Amino acid sequence: MWTYNKMLEYPINIKCRDPRLAKVIISQYGGPDGELGASLRYLSQRFAMPDQKAKAILNDIGTEELAHLEMVGTLVHQLTKGASIEEIEKAGLGAYYTDHGVGWQYLLIQL
Repeated sequence: MWTYNKMLEYPINIKCRDPRLAKVIISQYGGPDGELGASLRYLSQRFAMPDQKAKAILNDIGTEELAHLEMVGTLVHQLTKGASIEEIEKAGLGAYYTDHGVGWQYLLIQL
């Protein structure tokens, strides 16, 4: 159904770590105006469309929104790559990274 080329259409190459910026961007995953919510709205609305062309357009838009999640993930990863637990916690990402990444390291520091 899809071809996955394993490369972003618009490559992201962040050179400077910035966990605070990552905290702002991370809301684009599942926040109220995030890519996941947008995708689900388009994919759900397609069922109510009166013709196949409208359904197809909303399907394409919805899957494109899902692809944006890869860009958001790449941004967050590059902005936090190599950050210490202290930097992550100071940026307000401690709870997120406990569940999604370096949680074992975070846990060891808390012990």
